Amino acid sequence: MQIPPEIVIKNIDTNPSIDKLLSRGIARLEKVCNYIISTRLALEQEQGRHRKGNPYRMRIDIRIPDRADIVVQRSSKASQKPLEGRLHSQSLKDEPSIKETQLVASSPADKRAAREEALPELIRHTFDSARRELEKVVDRQRGDVKTSTQRENEAFIEKLFREQQYGFLGTLDGQQIYFHKNSVLHKHWENLSVGTMVRYTSELGEKGVQASTVEPLHKPGAVETHGQLHDFSI
Repeated sequence: MQIPPEIVIKNIDTNPSIDKLLSRGIARLEKVCNYIISTRLALEQEQGRHRKGNPYRMRIDIRIPDRADIVVQRSSKASQKPLEGRLHSQSLKDEPSIKETQLVASSPADKRAAREEALPELIRHTFDSARRELEKVVDRQRGDVKTSTQRENEAFIEKLFREQQYGFLGTLDGQQIYFHKNSVLHKHWENLSVGTMVRYTSELGEKGVQASTVEPLHKPGAVETHGQLHDFSI
């Protein structure tokens, strides 16, 4: 995971068992997708005089490259009607996978059992839902890359780590794509700088969608003067 997981807990006294469940759940998500950018967990118990049962709620937000966030929510309190899975577009290229679930009870006995779902079960069930949604998105992403033709696209150098020999492209639709020095054609690595306009092709690699080839463009942002390539920065 590129950014350490963020865990927000409100109105709940945690213990080593709960901490272990959270850590195990995050680890299982990383097994499904080894290029997760960030994961945010929110776990709380509702408080208020007029609330009965003080239900728990949990939300997981997962961010991966080239896709909108995956968001899964679950409440431990029974509801007469299920919350349907909803899609909220946050990306021009694809929609996120968002799943909201609540326990549904049909009889008085079922309602009592549903309301009494313990915190550990809520955590496990929420992570299970998040893992399934993540699997769907990763499978779809891999399928998109395999079935798509190698199209050339334009972008600019957004970040460049010279000593580590890699960087990130900023695409015209706001995405960020990883590339390595070895992907830069015609030995132009040393000529690149932040702001350089490039042409690239993409593929699915260990770090998610990444550029397989990168070549500077002789357009605004990369012009050739006296046999050398000079780039502008933004």
